[in-house]
Amino acid sequence: MSIWTRITQALSALTSGEGLTAVFDRLRTPPERSVAFTIAVIGLSAKMAKADGLVTRDEVMAFREVFHIRAEDEAGAARVFNLARQDVAGFEEYAARIRAMFGTDEGTLCDLLEGLFHIAMADGTYHPKEDAFLGRVAEIFGIRDTSFQRLRARFVPDASPDPFAVLGVDPDMPVEEIRKVWRQLVRDSHPDVMIARGLPAEAVRMSEKRLIDINRAWEEIVARADA
Repeated sequence: MSIWTRITQALSALTSGEGLTAVFDRLRTPPERSVAFTIAVIGLSAKMAKADGLVTRDEVMAFREVFHIRAEDEAGAARVFNLARQDVAGFEEYAARIRAMFGTDEGTLCDLLEGLFHIAMADGTYHPKEDAFLGRVAEIFGIRDTSFQRLRARFVPDASPDPFAVLGVDPDMPVEEIRKVWRQLVRDSHPDVMIARGLPAEAVRMSEKRLIDINRAWEEIVARADA
């Protein structure tokens, strides 16, 4: 059974008047958590699009890239997106319900936020309202500021990404200590680890770009230390 079939079943279980927040309350354990993760990204993407007032074709394509939506599944994805946009519940309530669903699992919440960053940057611009939106979501998720800034440094082209910010380390930290952080980040990005956190297989592809960014940052730090 595909994840989109399971998503359709989850939506069909909603009673009249219920929104997506009801789904977040019910899907708390594997394999349902992978369904909830996907719905959470779609729902918060819809709320983010509403925040900056525009849904671009690039953002839609970015979502399809992350979740590899087949033509026959597009209607299901669109239904989730439209339910979220029409839902009277605000994004903060969504974020709070999602936080309750995943508890203290910061890894999965960071994975979810990573997907939102990917979609936000799909059109090549980062709107101030998107920045405020993602910052507030991270706050509700209980994500540490260092983790949020690490994600932001990877995606937002304010300037050339600071390799220390990408790894979430202090420039004054000894190289050997930074090596330990880098190795842990690489381990955390392994597909088996991500699937164990409840991510759908489609979303694991986000780790490919993450690993490239992490390794590039480490190589730059080593090059600076050897210079």
